[in-house]
Amino acid sequence: MARKEFTYRGKTMAEMLKMSQAEFSELLPARQRRSLRKGLSEVHKKLLADVKSNRQNIRTHLRDMIVFPVMVNRTIRIHNGKEFVPITISAEMLGHYFGEFILTRKRVQHHAPGIGATRSSASLSVK
Repeated sequence: MARKEFTYRGKTMAEMLKMSQAEFSELLPARQRRSLRKGLSEVHKKLLADVKSNRQNIRTHLRDMIVFPVMVNRTIRIHNGKEFVPITISAEMLGHYFGEFILTRKRVQHHAPGIGATRSSASLSVK
């Protein structure tokens, strides 16, 4: 069975790569379109330039950066508040923010109560 080619709002990846940033922004949802209409900040422009220049090991704190077609199949390390987590950008991520893919909180894993947590744990031997 042949694999179906990825499209975003009826456009293929080849068509999106040829589009200008303004044309691509018209395909995005309202929130992303509005933020692009205001214009990218200097740090956002620098990150986009780094991606276009095929620089390796890109690290960023910009969790509010929108995924553009030129970023597809690139690995970018995004900060989660503690460390830089590597993410390989796929075509399905187009139009989303970086922060949506990197969680800032870990799942809480509770264990046995510590010493002094309850009255009965005070009588346990510490070894």
